[in-house]
Amino acid sequence: MPGGRCDAGETPVAAALRELDEELGLRFTADAVLGLLDDYPTRSGYLITPVVVWAADSETIVPNPEEVASVHSIALDTIEREDAFDFVAIPESARRVIRFHHEGSLIHAPTAALIYQFREVLAGRATRVAELEQPVFAWK
Repeated sequence: MPGGRCDAGETPVAAALRELDEELGLRFTADAVLGLLDDYPTRSGYLITPVVVWAADSETIVPNPEEVASVHSIALDTIEREDAFDFVAIPESARRVIRFHHEGSLIHAPTAALIYQFREVLAGRATRVAELEQPVFAWK
């Protein structure tokens, strides 16, 4: 899930394809784009537009060390687990905080919200995620 801002005059799809190349050395054309998930407005004032791209198993990821701290592969059966996600309440918001349980760690929104919606779309469930909250530490 590489990310970045759109350059002047760039569409979210073009920005996502550029970021995939810059961050992971993966070069795709717009034909590889399967679609977009819902925009996710962050508490820090950004609007994330998730772009879903098809990559063959043979694609080689080459992380750019100036752009990428780590790369993690998450198998589909991991996100499909019944206990993969949970929702908790916080006193600072009436909205539910989503968390993704992965390898003994918690991944929070916005990443957890995007992975959750991807899972739901794959299962044929129309699920919105913009109302899912981020933890307070991410509000900056």
